[in-house]
Amino acid sequence: MTGIKAQYYIKKEDGLVHCLLCPHNCHIKYDKRGICGVRINQGGELFAGSYGQISSLALDPIEKKPLYNFYPGSYILSVGSFGCNFSCSFCQNNSISFGNPETVYIAPENLVNKAYSLERSGNIGLAYTYNEPFMGFEYVLDCCKLIKEKGMKNVIITNGYVQEAPLLEILPFIDAMNIDLKSFSPEFYRKVCNGNVEHVKDTIRTAANKCHVEVTCLVIPGLNDSPEEIEAMSLWLSKLSPEIPLHLTRFFPRYRMTDREPTPKAVLLKLSEIAKSHLKNVYLGNV
Repeated sequence: MTGIKAQYYIKKEDGLVHCLLCPHNCHIKYDKRGICGVRINQGGELFAGSYGQISSLALDPIEKKPLYNFYPGSYILSVGSFGCNFSCSFCQNNSISFGNPETVYIAPENLVNKAYSLERSGNIGLAYTYNEPFMGFEYVLDCCKLIKEKGMKNVIITNGYVQEAPLLEILPFIDAMNIDLKSFSPEFYRKVCNGNVEHVKDTIRTAANKCHVEVTCLVIPGLNDSPEEIEAMSLWLSKLSPEIPLHLTRFFPRYRMTDREPTPKAVLLKLSEIAKSHLKNVYLGNV
């Protein structure tokens, strides 16, 4: 068996399992994986194949997440595994999101003890990041519960593509989230990410009522950089709360999207002024 028994699935006929973790609603055949690459049908049961398999571990400034309005000046132990339920051609972490990186098993108790031991170095808790943390839901939830027992913080950096039930289960243990809003266009999400923007908006709306939320948009020339789109995005966020920080991040050619130039700084500055007409906290990234 790979990993541990997963949560959020239904056993179907003919050995199929219906995964209910994210909005893809994968119907996974025997010995196959879901779109994420880590939810596995083994013997007609769904297993979390990436449980405890850590590909990346680093003590980062909180601002690197990016979280600018959550304990600024502090550090957080950042942990990543592998797997993602999007297929973005511009992925900045494609080697672990879609690849087969080298991993080391770290039990939740050991990871939490490591985080606690770094408290004297300014660490405030754990950040689940680098790949899509919700695809490792069971491991993240186990660590979240343990880190709260230590009086420390939990942070999730996510694409926001998760069903409501698992989101609501984990939110009581989450102190902050940075959620990617990759575009405000349904077509962009459908063609570039293989997703639906409305599910991401639902996650932002739900999380913003439960914990500190900041939003990131990677601005890609010719795809999601129109003034009209950023106007619509920032206006929508402001209706949730004008206090929600928005990070407009500069694109650099990566992975399968090497045919576009980096985002001009002048474009970012123009878009930030538009966003600032609706939101109090607008930041530029990768500049």
